[in-house]
Amino acid sequence: MQALFIGQSYIDVTFLADELPTGDEKSVARDYAISFGGNAVTAAFCCAKLGIAPDLLASVADDYLGRMFIDMAAKYSISLHHRKVRESSLSFIMPRGGQRAIVRCRDDHYLHPFPPLNLGRCRALLVDGHQADAAIHYAKACREGGVLTSLDGGGLRSNTHDLLAFIDVAIVAVRLCEQMHLSPSEMLDYLRGRGCRIGGVTMGEQGMLWYDETGEKRILPALRVPPEKVIDTNGAGDIFHGAYVYSYLSSSDSSWESHFRFARAASAHSVQHLGIEASLPTLAAVHETQALLPEARSVQFGRLAAEIGQPADLDRAKGRRNAAVVR
Repeated sequence: MQALFIGQSYIDVTFLADELPTGDEKSVARDYAISFGGNAVTAAFCCAKLGIAPDLLASVADDYLGRMFIDMAAKYSISLHHRKVRESSLSFIMPRGGQRAIVRCRDDHYLHPFPPLNLGRCRALLVDGHQADAAIHYAKACREGGVLTSLDGGGLRSNTHDLLAFIDVAIVAVRLCEQMHLSPSEMLDYLRGRGCRIGGVTMGEQGMLWYDETGEKRILPALRVPPEKVIDTNGAGDIFHGAYVYSYLSSSDSSWESHFRFARAASAHSVQHLGIEASLPTLAAVHETQALLPEARSVQFGRLAAEIGQPADLDRAKGRRNAAVVR
């Protein structure tokens, strides 16, 4: 085991359509994709696609979709550890105009305790807050064992505050700032106060506000993807997490800025494809994206850190994306 990812698994059904029918109406989508999904799950598949297959502790049901998910993990050589649920979880995703609306059907009522795992050679842990008991347990064990711990903070969970006490690298979405009524700069202060060595707030097309080991706050501008090439932004943040974990595992002596720049290119590649699986980048695709796409114009730090706090600003910072339900 080189790395362990813990999260909730989904089967994603992503479709392109101009509108959703109501009542007794019917419509035909222009295109669709079926794939695995979920925050840490997507990150795990990204890490595997780039060349390092991690272990994955995820919800698995004994049904048709559950068996489909098991086959998907096997295809990517991911060692899957089952946390049994009665029904598989589904996401229906409709990307449109740089946004994506999501309806989820989720079963997170786990039928058994999380399994005991041997962390002997593990070098990194990524959690997203799902499976709260397992996330806390393994984050604490990894922290005590000197294993890098990371949080994909896509939204506020029941265990977020307690979990952060055992997290080295906490990269959260601007959505969490909104839920906790904090500006991005205040969020960084909060993360640092919880003991996170590296902290960041991802803000879609406005880039990422983050701090390094010294506590210095800085901006990593986004790469500028031509609007006409943006097809599906769903999962871009999760791919960002999987890519920086891969980068860390491949070159742990490199700076966190270099890890995040690598992940930024992986995320920029992903939004140009429909569905999670098609969005996963290869190493060649990441390097090509880094070479081809320019940085977006950098926003002044003080303005980005302090002024994004009002609901309208937070919505813009999401990169014009919206989800009906947050993972």
